[in-house]
Amino acid sequence: MTALSLLAFLVTTACRSPQGQQSGPADSRPVVLTTFTVLADMARNVAGDRLQVHSITKQGAEIHGYEPTPSDLEKAASAQLILENGLGLELWAKRFTAAAGDVPTVTLTQGIEPLLIEGDAYAGRPNPHAWMSPQRAQQYVDRIVAAFSGLDPAGEESFRRNGEVYKQQLQQLDRELRSSLDALPERQRLLVTCEGAFSYLAKDYGLEEAYLWPVNAETQATPKRMARLIETVRTSEVPAVFCESTVSDKVQRQVASAAGVRFGGTFYVDSLSEHNGPAPTLLELQRHNVRLIRKGLSPQGQ
Repeated sequence: MTALSLLAFLVTTACRSPQGQQSGPADSRPVVLTTFTVLADMARNVAGDRLQVHSITKQGAEIHGYEPTPSDLEKAASAQLILENGLGLELWAKRFTAAAGDVPTVTLTQGIEPLLIEGDAYAGRPNPHAWMSPQRAQQYVDRIVAAFSGLDPAGEESFRRNGEVYKQQLQQLDRELRSSLDALPERQRLLVTCEGAFSYLAKDYGLEEAYLWPVNAETQATPKRMARLIETVRTSEVPAVFCESTVSDKVQRQVASAAGVRFGGTFYVDSLSEHNGPAPTLLELQRHNVRLIRKGLSPQGQ
């Protein structure tokens, strides 16, 4: 029996109610699964109370190399729709959707022109973190509205209205981030992170970026990469460097120490924080990150 067959068997077994017992009143709303928590937040803003939206991965999960579990397959057995990012982000998603059976899957970056990774072994591949641009995130919303309207035609007007409200919030966010980042000095606009996840945000707001690895893979933090980044930080006189919440910041702290600069804090990109944390929604995730950027790169950390 293959691994996927075993998972499918476990799902079938788990979905049977022991001795026909009911666990309580069922929620009859259609179930939508997203591949990670950021997409779930976006989807809930569009869905309102008409759909159940759940993330396959939990807060804090490293989503690039995630391995679906039997409980994930159990969730998929009752789903009517799966939303994924695409652009090579969820390398595990094809195996998951295949094992989930005949569940429609919508790729939210379809139609978005991606930025390409420059240099390194990933040169020429699309950078998958398009949701980090509030402008492109609005295209995600349009895809979600269309997907939900197909799933629940009676709710089309509600989805469209919710989507427009959420897009207005993203437009306001875009103005906030632009105003905040425009205040950075011209010589302090290099954003140094662990992963190259800020390409879209950097392009939108006139920043440059440098990183330890282009796509989350801590094993790629080789001595050569570290030395190159340390030299970049020194020559550019960058006052602070940063890392993302879903990976270890140990190597980046070593870079900061060797270059004689501050470790500026932890960004949220691929995962939201817990509800009482600094990034419980995409909007707050972006605001949290930009506050760290302003504090880290502004003169005297202002």
